[in-house]
Amino acid sequence: MIQRVLRASVTVDGAVVGAIDEPGLLVYLGVTHDDGPGEVAWTARKIWELRLLREERSASEVDAPVLVVSQFTLYGDARKGRRPTWQAAAPGSVSEPAYDAVCAELERLGARVERGVFGADMRVESVNDGPVTLVLDREASAP
Repeated sequence: MIQRVLRASVTVDGAVVGAIDEPGLLVYLGVTHDDGPGEVAWTARKIWELRLLREERSASEVDAPVLVVSQFTLYGDARKGRRPTWQAAAPGSVSEPAYDAVCAELERLGARVERGVFGADMRVESVNDGPVTLVLDREASAP
């Protein structure tokens, strides 16, 4: 999930661990069981090139920062009952390397990347711009 923000930060145990203090993108990154290198490359490129910023510009065009926060709850399923299940979310042994790989690929593409702390109890603050929020799903976007 990508949000266009004016600023955003992540705090863990009272300390800011990642922050962007200018217009950019806040990315909540969820990983499912079958995500692999193809999804990593596609996701990073899409985040970097998607024209979500003001005046239909991409982060790559204006060198906007990207704050990436791991979030397994994006794969929560609340269709039945009152308690969501997390079965579609990949375990940490799969999702942490994928999270790190997306961040590294964004950096390789030229992005200034800030991060949360994988698996930590984080406090995320943001000032949304627009608001503009978009859910990226490679499967849903395939022709």
